[in-house]
Amino acid sequence: MSGHNKWSQIKRQKAVTDQKRGSLFTKLAKAIAVATKQGGKDPTSNFKLRLATEKAKTANMPNDNIERAIKRGSGELEGATIEEIVYEGYGPGGIALIISSATDNKNRTSSNIKRILSKYNGNLGGSGSVAWMFDTKGVIRVLKDAINDKEKFELKVIDAGAEDIAEEEEGYIIYTRINDLPKLKTIVEKEGIKIASSEIEMVPHDLIEIKEGSDKKKMLHLLEELELDDDVNNFFTNANL
Repeated sequence: MSGHNKWSQIKRQKAVTDQKRGSLFTKLAKAIAVATKQGGKDPTSNFKLRLATEKAKTANMPNDNIERAIKRGSGELEGATIEEIVYEGYGPGGIALIISSATDNKNRTSSNIKRILSKYNGNLGGSGSVAWMFDTKGVIRVLKDAINDKEKFELKVIDAGAEDIAEEEEGYIIYTRINDLPKLKTIVEKEGIKIASSEIEMVPHDLIEIKEGSDKKKMLHLLEELELDDDVNNFFTNANL
């Protein structure tokens, strides 16, 4: 996602209403189960699980829910198997989309995503159709008011392995190699800096500007519907919104 849209998503998740909390917890539980299935139940050796559980705790998800999700992913609890499926496609105006899902029903998820894309003049593509436009990176977002000395902060994270730092209206975005993300996250936290989000993301090589009008409205509505879908964990686009 573009930086602005991602900041907005973070704010919405933190301010989620009780009515929508159950849906958010469902998404978070699926992400924890998938991470556990892929890398084991120990968060010290499974960084993807560590990120998923930290995100769940930030959303005030009860520890019992987190433990059940871990047990489901490790096979200790009976139930349908949760699997991760990544979809590639296009939004209105040919904007690239990568949609990461965690689901116990592949047919349902595929059908829902196809419906959402088609509703807003988009369509699914084959594997690799848009992935070449993105790089997989570790991404840390820090709010501006958390930084007292910008120059000192930038030097510290660069020394720790940051590949790039981008400044936006809401805060700073630190990009790093996936393997360096745990180390960099720990260093930022030791500096007493509160992290808004820390994730593995698909970062577009270039951002495409969408002019004001029908395509931009359709793209925003499309992303909103993806965010509301219980099976969609994350999505990334090269649209500059």
